[in-house]
Amino acid sequence: MAAMDLFGRRWALRILWELREGPLGARALMARCEGLSSSVLYQRLRELTSNGIVVASTDGYTLTPQGSSLIDALGPLNQWATAWARAQEQDGEGPAGA
Repeated sequence: MAAMDLFGRRWALRILWELREGPLGARALMARCEGLSSSVLYQRLRELTSNGIVVASTDGYTLTPQGSSLIDALGPLNQWATAWARAQEQDGEGPAGA
């Protein structure tokens, strides 16, 4: 349940998703996550770092091997979400909340 608490926090999964292709600095992360405040970004990075998912490097923040394995697990969820959104659009409903 601790993992669900950590990854269920606002912006946590988005930050991880943005780091999937390699290291990013804090400014680059904020630019990719429109609406993310610096205080929330640094809080999430502290939490992800203390849990061994992300590590700070000279190039910015990067996923640890454990973080990379999490991204591998998120791939199927992303595929499902993409298919669901397309189906909603075809039905003329659009994604929930849109």
